[in-house]
Amino acid sequence: MSDILNIGASGVRAYQSAISTVSDNIANSGVEGYSKRSTVLAEVSSAGGTTSRQNVTSASGVIATGVARAGDAFREANVRTATSDLGASDSAVQWLDQIQTALTGNQLPDQLTGFFNAANAVAADPSASAARTTMLDGAQSVADAFSATGQALDTVATNLDATAQDSVTTFNGLAAALAKINDGLSRNVSGTTGSAQLLDQRDQLLEQMSAIATVSVTTDDVGRATVRVGNASGSVVVQNNTAGSLSYARGSDGAVSYAVHFGGDISSAAIGGGALAGIADGAQRLADAQSRLGQVAASFVDGVNTVQAAGADLDGNAGQPMFAIGDTPTDISVALSSGRGIAAAAPGAGALDNSNLLSLGALRTSGDYEGQVTQLVTDSASALSARQQVADAQAAIQDNAIADRDSVSGVSLDNEAVDLLKFQQAYSASSRVIQAARDIFQSILDIR
Repeated sequence: MSDILNIGASGVRAYQSAISTVSDNIANSGVEGYSKRSTVLAEVSSAGGTTSRQNVTSASGVIATGVARAGDAFREANVRTATSDLGASDSAVQWLDQIQTALTGNQLPDQLTGFFNAANAVAADPSASAARTTMLDGAQSVADAFSATGQALDTVATNLDATAQDSVTTFNGLAAALAKINDGLSRNVSGTTGSAQLLDQRDQLLEQMSAIATVSVTTDDVGRATVRVGNASGSVVVQNNTAGSLSYARGSDGAVSYAVHFGGDISSAAIGGGALAGIADGAQRLADAQSRLGQVAASFVDGVNTVQAAGADLDGNAGQPMFAIGDTPTDISVALSSGRGIAAAAPGAGALDNSNLLSLGALRTSGDYEGQVTQLVTDSASALSARQQVADAQAAIQDNAIADRDSVSGVSLDNEAVDLLKFQQAYSASSRVIQAARDIFQSILDIR
């Protein structure tokens, strides 16, 4: 009689646990990072031990031996790889877009065109004050456009450095949190709800880290993650309950470098994915844009001032520099205070001569300043468009990787409804076994 009661009682306890697990799955359906669980049921052998078996009812009774967490390490790794690739492209797109905005926001090619057109008007009537004033205003507009564009690119550089430092700080915080999760896993019993929760948190942290930098991950028997920055031969940044850190530096040439600090050692980190890779790409393209713009600005100022030096102004004096350069090549200001200082004439040729100013037209052709700036803008736009197309493709790849992972670890409400009904019926059947045993026992007592 006691065996029948034990069989019924074991079923009630086991299926109660199974129902609780299904309820947790239903409650967490759609929650990001949650992997479905299942209660592991085992048959109670006649010798008092257990025989592992999923979803078994037996005449010897059944017990819940633990909670199994659904998951696939290979699919998780694919998600991390896709997330890292997308993070790099999204980050690069962000900085390429800011560079493009900086280059186009001040309409520098149009200002250059306006300046040279105004010079043509002075050449047509060298003694006209209005034309000279218009040309000097055009010079001011060009100087302002060069300066504003240079400052806009400097602002992009400042924002890029700040974002890189924030990303590194976030990555280091995630690494520290992962080390604590590792410590929790080493203290927790495998096959429990607590262990499953820690593993969920571990995978979320790893995915967030991969969005910032490429990581290579290995796990031990209890699920503790060892993380290397870059590929499998990269520097360790998390091991057991110890976390290291990343650092960021950007040189004057735009080259970005990352280093891993772990256990007192410092090693360079080759980061090919994640937001930090996109930042490195953006930094290099930013440096290229600054360099090319600076070369155009310096050449333009030098060319115009050379033309000025070769001629005479409206008062017959030797031409003085029209522009001055400050701390950077794009830090340009107008040096002339009056349109009368424009050196349109050849020395000694008189106020109506325009021969010197005509050489400004030749400078416009040979220097091709408008074309160079336009080409810089075009190259930037092309790079942005190409990277955006890559990002769109990688977004689709990531979506597919996540869907593939979730097909294994995600919660299906239809399946959970079936399991819930099945376990409720099993629970009810076990309760009836207990009731039947009680009825039999009572009948025996009544006979006596």
